Amino acid sequence: MSTLSNLKLYATYPHACSYLDGQEATTLFIDPQAKVDHALYSHLSDLGFRRSGDHIYRPRCQTCKACIPVRIPVLQFKATRQQKRCWARNQDLTLVVSKELNLPLYYPLYARYISERHSDGDMYPPTEEQLVNFLKPAVEQGTDYLEFWLQDELIAVAVSDRLAQGLSAIYTFYSPAPEHQGRSLGVMAVLFQIARARQLALPYLYLGYWIKNCRKMAYKNHYRPLELLIEQVWVPTGLE
Repeated sequence: MSTLSNLKLYATYPHACSYLDGQEATTLFIDPQAKVDHALYSHLSDLGFRRSGDHIYRPRCQTCKACIPVRIPVLQFKATRQQKRCWARNQDLTLVVSKELNLPLYYPLYARYISERHSDGDMYPPTEEQLVNFLKPAVEQGTDYLEFWLQDELIAVAVSDRLAQGLSAIYTFYSPAPEHQGRSLGVMAVLFQIARARQLALPYLYLGYWIKNCRKMAYKNHYRPLELLIEQVWVPTGLE
């Protein structure tokens, strides 16, 4: 089994940044052949690494440090008035926790979400292979698929990794149907994961990277308090 001291790291060539126009990005990857267990994955998450499928990575750009890892200390989290309303609106949903990536069930919802909400992004057009490669588990027994049902309709799926010290919100996709827009399903998924981390006695919910000048990442600033990883130290922030 690999340890932090013997992990091999690889860097990509500079490529166009997916988040900031005109910027080049370089990504640092953990050796795909490394055997990463739950403890090591948890430690890597505390060092600012994320995952896409079984690829564990973090940005390492030469001229930009805009991608900042963030996490919510869930016991200190205070919901805003808007977040409380979102929570109340979604109490009619049923949560089912699955350990399996149910492709026949999830793909129609995922494909519609990508096609209608992210047709200008790197993940368009969606494919079944893309969904599997992106959201399959990376560590044995470490991933939960949180299914949100409105009676017999699946309207959202949040992919959540369980770490030693918290949950890691990997990705959420949901119904873009007009009748569900008032539910703020993306916000709902974060709030449910905060509640789930509390229930599991885990202190943090990891939200990935916050980027100040990226609209798609700005929502992470709406959860307070928030901790940022600065020079490998987690510090509380009063982001504005």
